[in-house]
Amino acid sequence: MPKSNTLRNFLGDLPFTAEIDWALRSKNRPRKDHYNLARLQASLPAAVDVVKPFALRVERSRSGGKKVLFFATLHYWVEQSAYLGLVLAGMGHDVTLLTLPYSEWHKQKDKFTQRQRILHTKDALASLSPLIKHVSMLDIKPSNLQLSNLQTDIQEVSLWDVQYTLMREDVDMNDPSDRALYDLRIQRNTFAAQAALEWMQANKPDVVLIPNGLILEMGIVFRVARHLGIDAVTYEFNDQREQIWLAQNSSIMQQETDYLVEARCGLPVTDEMFERVADLENARRGARVWGKSKRLWQYVSSQGAAETRKMLNLDNRPVVMLAANVLGDSLTLGRDIFAASMTEWITKTVQYFAKRTDVQMVIRVHPGEKLVPQAKSMGTVVREALPELPSHIHVIGALDKINTYDLIEIADVGLAYTTTVGLETAMNGRPVISCGQTHYRGRGITLDPNSWDEYYATLEKVLADIPAHQMNEKQIEFAWNYAYRFFFEYPRPFPWRLMNFWDDLAEHPLESVLSDEGMARFKDTFDFLVGEPFTWKN
Repeated sequence: MPKSNTLRNFLGDLPFTAEIDWALRSKNRPRKDHYNLARLQASLPAAVDVVKPFALRVERSRSGGKKVLFFATLHYWVEQSAYLGLVLAGMGHDVTLLTLPYSEWHKQKDKFTQRQRILHTKDALASLSPLIKHVSMLDIKPSNLQLSNLQTDIQEVSLWDVQYTLMREDVDMNDPSDRALYDLRIQRNTFAAQAALEWMQANKPDVVLIPNGLILEMGIVFRVARHLGIDAVTYEFNDQREQIWLAQNSSIMQQETDYLVEARCGLPVTDEMFERVADLENARRGARVWGKSKRLWQYVSSQGAAETRKMLNLDNRPVVMLAANVLGDSLTLGRDIFAASMTEWITKTVQYFAKRTDVQMVIRVHPGEKLVPQAKSMGTVVREALPELPSHIHVIGALDKINTYDLIEIADVGLAYTTTVGLETAMNGRPVISCGQTHYRGRGITLDPNSWDEYYATLEKVLADIPAHQMNEKQIEFAWNYAYRFFFEYPRPFPWRLMNFWDDLAEHPLESVLSDEGMARFKDTFDFLVGEPFTWKN
């Protein structure tokens, strides 16, 4: 450990050292720490003044509100949570913001710095009172609570934390660095479980509001709430501005859509709805941004099926396309069914197809790997499984100038873990074998094996008679119906996406969101955030 950290740990153990230094020296200095709430602190007094009349009006009307516990860690979640909490307070809810002032979830920070982060957070959020109560999780002194019923949860989330941090699924507990990271996450998640359990049992919130709800302390706080039978709402963001993903009593990263299917997929798809989905698909095919997103889902536009076949030197044998996810993405964690991991699934699948020279295989590495170069590439996984790649197996890298939608067009069979490419392949009438717990699995538009034996049997059956497994018109229609619901109804209207939060706040200031016009647009979303049932406009 560096000498500076040793000294700061020593100082961090001494009473009042951090507080005295903060009051006399550090408080008014520009912060160089990555955990920085200075902008939030400067903005909150005016924001509170905006919300007070709304909160007073609700109080005078004696409108009932809920007791909401809002958990946030990492500075950007704290920033957004403070404003979201203000809206809920302005709507009449009793809000407590529970913060964990960490910046580095993957390494230990010295005690002195951590104590000063608590002080910085308290100062930054002080003006929220009396509209919102603030509690620092690091100030909670848990009693010796028994966590026996939560130990499995802590271990599972901690393993996911390591996979998420390292961006690889293969964690070696005999490797000192892997083990040290896992032990750190066990330590932090155990503390978070004890502190959350202590606070929730003492204060009994009606609902707990948590970003993500799958990994890090966010995942643990979610598990504690459910362990106590308290409603928990989790949320995340897709690529579109003014949208939010929401889930009640499940992690949003699991993308559970049963309620959506039950309420909406029995309704017909109109021409306008069909055209909207087609417009989105055409934008991706053409490597164009779409809607209020700046994200490119493809880096090269469609070149057509014939040209793509020529580029890959494909012949007339059937083509099987395997579409991979980005390894370590929290959307892929905890989605295993019969494979221990996506890596194992890809490894065994390509080894199977190495012997099937009667078909051709195309493996599409997710273009999103470009955004996380530190992640272990699925192309590397393939080459580790098959050091000498057979000529009938083709790996399309993240940056290769091949469009995924051309591959969908030429594919005879699709294989998918959790990527939406599986859904889009089904929309094109191709049989898709779904191998991970993805949101469109079990909807009647994919083949869904539950064991390795079922998987291999399904492969054999489909490859023996591919035409017989093409989707019928009713299945294709349902796939398009589901796609519309998932892409356009599953996200809910919301003013402030996490990324570019301050830009969104300038476009949708608090007074606008709390106005009658703002509530007409966003109230259903805020109601859902405090545990109210889903509502549909039509």
